[in-house]
Amino acid sequence: MKAVLASHNKHKIGELQAILAKHIPDIEILSLSDVGLEGEIVEDGATFEENALIKASFAARSGFLGIGDDSGLCVTALGGAPGIYSARYSGEDADDKKNNEKLLSELGGKSDRSAKFVCCIACVFPDGRRLTVRGETHGIILESADGEGGFGYDPLFYVPELGKTYALMGAEEKNAISHRGRAIERLADEIKNFGD
Repeated sequence: MKAVLASHNKHKIGELQAILAKHIPDIEILSLSDVGLEGEIVEDGATFEENALIKASFAARSGFLGIGDDSGLCVTALGGAPGIYSARYSGEDADDKKNNEKLLSELGGKSDRSAKFVCCIACVFPDGRRLTVRGETHGIILESADGEGGFGYDPLFYVPELGKTYALMGAEEKNAISHRGRAIERLADEIKNFGD
């Protein structure tokens, strides 16, 4: 079975391939480049699910199963922000450092530092059928960064059940409990149940 992930990111494609192949041995994940799909995908949805479906629909133009994902950090004391704007939280020229600085600034003086990472993955089948899955990991935003690994908000996101931030986890350990890892596991089950 061939599927196209709405991405050019080889790391993300490899991660999806590795986890899905444990459940669906004959799956092959292709990038947009692999199937010649060009153009910008406008993520104008109001939710993670809507943006994931927009990406999956674009990838499905290939004639194969289209897969799209959207993820972000939702902080309780900030009313769920940065949410779908996680990657560009600090503005158009956002980067990890600026986003983390803004997050710490916004949380200054707040006692509730609970948060969750959310990942939604959508599939659009060649015949038009659709499905979405969601994975979440709950944690706490630290007052300062801890760890050099990972990316984005990983150095600030502390997972109590493991006693460390995402940034202090190895790839295998993080995949086992991460929002994306959990969503991909659910996706594998759903694809198998959905049939070809």
